[in-house]
Parts: sequence; C-alpha cells; structure tokens
Amino acid sequence: MKFTNLTIAILSVMGVTASPGASALELYVDNETKQLYAEPGPNRTKLGDFERVDDKASLKVGKSSDRQIAAGKAPEQNGQELKEDMESTKVAAVDNDRQVDTRAGIHTPRTVHKPESKWYDRINLRGYSQLRYNHTFEGDRVGGANTPELRSVMDSSVRNNQNFSFRRVRLVIYGDISDYLYFYIQPDFATSVRNQSGGEDNLHFAQLRDAYADIYLTKDHEYRFRVGQSKVPFGWENLQSSQNRLALDRADALNSAVPSERDLGVFAYYTPTHVQELWKDMSKKGLKTSGDYGILGVGVYNGQSLNKAEKNNDMTFVAHSTYPFDLGFMSDSLSGQVLEVGADAMIGKFKPTFGSFTAFDESIKISGDTIRDNSGANKSFTEERVAVHAILFPQPFGFQAEWNWGNAGALNVDTATIEKTSLSGGYVQAMYKIDDFYGTWIPYAKWQTYRGMWKTNSNMPRMAVDEIEVGVEWQVMKALELVVNYSHMNRTNMNNSAFGQASGDVVRAQLQWNYY
Repeated sequence: MKFTNLTIAILSVMGVTASPGASALELYVDNETKQLYAEPGPNRTKLGDFERVDDKASLKVGKSSDRQIAAGKAPEQNGQELKEDMESTKVAAVDNDRQVDTRAGIHTPRTVHKPESKWYDRINLRGYSQLRYNHTFEGDRVGGANTPELRSVMDSSVRNNQNFSFRRVRLVIYGDISDYLYFYIQPDFATSVRNQSGGEDNLHFAQLRDAYADIYLTKDHEYRFRVGQSKVPFGWENLQSSQNRLALDRADALNSAVPSERDLGVFAYYTPTHVQELWKDMSKKGLKTSGDYGILGVGVYNGQSLNKAEKNNDMTFVAHSTYPFDLGFMSDSLSGQVLEVGADAMIGKFKPTFGSFTAFDESIKISGDTIRDNSGANKSFTEERVAVHAILFPQPFGFQAEWNWGNAGALNVDTATIEKTSLSGGYVQAMYKIDDFYGTWIPYAKWQTYRGMWKTNSNMPRMAVDEIEVGVEWQVMKALELVVNYSHMNRTNMNNSAFGQASGDVVRAQLQWNYY
C-alpha cells in the first residue's frame, strides 16, 4: 500500500504529529480494524517513518477527510474530491525540491535554501591560441651588404628560415564582481624576447597584456571608467580583438600610433543601451565588431607603449568616437545592414630610445654615431594624429577602411638626427561572408600603405610600407578557425639598424582554436 501527504493530514487531525525539526514519526496500522497508531502493538504493522509537512495541499486533504477519520476509517481513495486533493499535492511537490522517503514511497516537498553566491563564483575563463606557418617563397629572403631581409614589425615570424610559430596564446580571466564593477586580466604566453647577446630570439615568455577594472556609474552600464592597462581607443581595427580580426595582422599606419594597442591609463566611455544591444546582436550573428569602447570615449595614458616605464612628466590624451547605423532607415531592404563610422584624435609626447646604427650605403659614414634631436639633447617629441574609419559589416558583402594623418619625430638617416615630420597612411579591405557551407567562409582582400615613424624601435626610425593581402577565413566551428592568405610586401626592415627597404611574397596560414 502506498501513502501520500494525505497520511500526514490524517495524523494532524488525530493529534499525532511531529513538530518541525523533530525526528521522524513512526506510523502503524491495525491489520483487522485498519486504524492508525503512533506506537507499536499487537497485530499492528509498521508503515514507515514520516515527517510533518505544512503546506496548503496537505491541509486541504486533511479538511476533506475529517468526517471519515472521525468515524475511525481511512479516507476513501477513489472519490473525485480526493483526486483533486492529490493533484494539488502533486503541484506543490513540483514547485519545491523533493525529499523522498524510500521506505514508504512518500514524496514530501521541501524548500532548499541555496547559499548566497560569492564574488569568486562569478569569475570566468576563456581564451584562444594561434599557430602560424609562414613561407617567403620569392623576393628578398637573405639580407646582404645591399639587400636587407624582408621583415615585418607586425609579425616577427616574417623572416628567413621560419616555419611554425605561436602568434598568440591567450588566457582571459574576467567577471562581474558586482553590478558596478567588472575586472579583466589577460596574459599572453607567446611573447618573444630578444637575446641581448645578439643571438636568436627567446620564445614563449608570459607577458601581461591587459589588467583593468570597469567601474560603472549606472546599473545599465551606459557610463563607465576603465582604469589600468588596456587598449587605447585610437583606431577601429586596433580595438578589435585578434581573436575576431579577419586579416592576420593590423595595419601599420594605425598601429604605429599605439604599438601593441595598450598602455597604462584612465579612460571614460559612454555607450547608450540601444547601442549595447545592437553590438550584442551583431556578435550573435557572427559579425566581427571591435568591442564596446563606447560611442564616445576620452582618456589619458602614459604614452610609452605596452609594458614600458614612463619617461617624462607628460601624458598622452586621446578622444574616440564611433556610431553604428542600422541602414533600415534608408530602405526596408537594408534593414539589418549596419554601417559604423567614427573619428579619433590623440596628442602627447614620446621619448624614444636612442642608440647607434649602421648604414648599408657606406658613403654615409655615420656608423656608431649617437642619434640625437636637433638641439643635441635626448628629449621627448610631440606626436599629433587624427583618424577616421568606416565599416560596413558583411551581410554578405562588407567593406572596411581607416586612415590617419599627423606629425611626429622620425629619424633622418642622412643627418643622423630625429626631426619632426609628417605621417599618413591607412588601409582598405573588402570581404564577403558565406554561411552554412561546411561552416562559415569569409574571403577578403586588403591593401595598406604608410609613411611615417615607428616609435618603439631605437631612434624612432621612419618606415615605408606598401602591401597587398588576399585570403580566406574558414570558421570550421565556433571553436576552430583557419586562415590562409598571400601577401606581397614592400617594407622597411625595422630590425636592421640601417633600415633598408625589402620586398617579397609571403604565404601564411593560421589555425586558431578558441576556448570558452
């Protein structure tokens, strides 16, 4: 015989109950009279151990059975009223975690109070790794007396005798400590360090990339301060994660403003709620946004670039703006198509690292000279830039373009001085998104050019870059991506102290696996 909460209600009426928190109540039934007892006796069979349940369903059952219990009989179990009572009891059990007495087959509802979550319960991990293969198959491969080796400041594995390499190995630790505080820490385990003795680079050192906190001023997260080491909001592609970027490397022209994209500082961002939602929806569609750096952002930072100590008392100022427009306002056929446009500006002082250099052209005769500015002192140089960007997200056709102009110091090899000079450059990129064909495919083509300084190299040398890149990204699944491309490069070799020009053709492939 199976018993339910009806049994407990019967006991309540009989005055045989267990108080909350008391031990379980034993229940016995007389084999002849079928009367219930709370203690053993002759001709009595034990039914099981029971606990009291104070819920509406049990009370209702008790009331519907009062007359039958007063008559000394067990309630009828085939009546319509009893059926309704049982259904009520069943609903109560569904709404609560259930405690089961396996000896009697009785399910008793019980509310379980879960402990309050701690801040460390909200810490999350994610990241990605990128394995590259580079092959220079034509052009300037071997540096010589008058032929510098083809090198790229954006990818140190573009060089002689290079095959596989780790481009990035990132692990991100992040989480919302509260509704008003978010933290983010990202190290990279694929950093190379130049051997001071002049030998080959040492590989796979850990380096801090990001370590910041977002302090929200409002619960809807429209206004926030970002403090610590983070990306400097100058340029659109600079802000886009390498995990999401289509081309293998960022364009030199914009990245030269903030090499490695990051610095120590304080930034303020404003992102209205409807723009937050639009960017989230675009990410869910697999469109590669630059992340939420506000439609407006301003900040101050050291200005000496990533993981470099400050060298002057001046800070660099930056202002950022961008806005995504849903083109549906122009035509219903364009609904869902998003065009994002914006402009940025920065101004600050940078103190270069001074050293010596050797020219390929032996007639210059300045080997070993110390590079100084025109006044003869090792001092900081003012850098001023403005930039614009426009991005049409691929649905399926997409377009992306950025350009910047400015003034900064740069090495004049002929006079062995660092002089103030102009800079300009940018890129144009076209892409096409193909979904649901053994994954997602995005073929693309990118052209870039730049004339200006590269400030993190010794003596702040001037560089010239012209490059054409075509490739395709295959998103095999969410966790796995493959990019294959071909590039024709014409670049200044910034790794050689004479800064000679080299050109060549490079085929590259990159396998990226993501972990969430």
